Amino acid sequence: MKWDKKRISDLFVLKQGTYLKVEEMVAERTDEFLFAVYGANGVVGYSKKMMYAERTPLISCRGANCGVVHFTEPNAWVGNNSIACISKGEVDQRFFYYQFFRALFTDVITGAAQPQITLTNLSPKLISVPPLEAQRRIADTLSAYDDLIENNRRRIQLLEESARLLYKEWFVHLRFPGHEHVKLTDGVPQGWKKKTLRGVSERVDYGYTASAQAENIGPKVLRITDIVPDVIDWSSVPYCPASERDLAKFQLREGDVVIARTGATVGYAKRIGSISEPAVFASYLVRFRFTNELDDMLGGIFVESSGYKAYVRNNCGGAAQPNANAQVLAGAEILIPPAVLQREFREIVEPSFRQRDILQRQNLALTRARDLLLPRLMSGELVA
Repeated sequence: MKWDKKRISDLFVLKQGTYLKVEEMVAERTDEFLFAVYGANGVVGYSKKMMYAERTPLISCRGANCGVVHFTEPNAWVGNNSIACISKGEVDQRFFYYQFFRALFTDVITGAAQPQITLTNLSPKLISVPPLEAQRRIADTLSAYDDLIENNRRRIQLLEESARLLYKEWFVHLRFPGHEHVKLTDGVPQGWKKKTLRGVSERVDYGYTASAQAENIGPKVLRITDIVPDVIDWSSVPYCPASERDLAKFQLREGDVVIARTGATVGYAKRIGSISEPAVFASYLVRFRFTNELDDMLGGIFVESSGYKAYVRNNCGGAAQPNANAQVLAGAEILIPPAVLQREFREIVEPSFRQRDILQRQNLALTRARDLLLPRLMSGELVA
């Protein structure tokens, strides 16, 4: 089916976002900081202010992610690294989010050292425009997948939040079972220890240097980009060549923790869950493997917390390019409860983590199914 082509600027008012100071954002949503702030990589924080009441398609316009497309939540702020596409009339915003998602913007990207998309270059780009009714049918079909994915994502967030709340209750507020009968000395319960992450790690390793490739030529190579989202999408993690010796040294296993040591997301961390195929970690990550003194689920929740991110940001170096070496990342102090209490905590939260892993796998399957449909619907080959 042949559709008309129109310039993006015929359908949308294109507006570059507005810079928001770091001190005007927080990492996690609160009752005060309600509104999502979108940067080139999606949501980068939450603010007291918002710009657009309706969901809005965005096109990233600066840096390595130039041309990446996002679809905002209602009531969102758009940063200066994205261009907002505001409808001029009768179009289905959802359809054009998918249309942009499929489009290649390489023809409007300029700049070698710092890729960018300008309003001038983007405005005349041609896109296919089906009748409004067809837009709605296609958007309904694809949105059904995204609604299921979003529902699973909310369930994942609830499972993770329940584990975090229990962690805070027991190990931050120290209201653990039997706390009424335990004496505190300098804020440390009797029988507990305060140690650095280095003190409870059998290994602290810098990552593997190799070129990432789409072709399956070796193990997966986990990068900073892969650990920033809520979920590691292993299907999108590339491969790299690695010798048997390198694989033995850098291979990840369940329970390992990896932490970003440089860039805007310095201090972001992930505990590695179940892995279906061999994987190593890239050079800008640091891997921690805890001793038996610290349960990896407890340690994982600690390093994924906003408190740990704040510790890293406050202790890292570099103004233009924040960076933290392994010594800084390993210097954070953590309370180590008795083994029996750690086991009790794990018995409570482990089923939630297993359920989370199942939901994550479901989301990956739904995403793959949607992405197979997307080009056929958008080309008119398949009629919704």
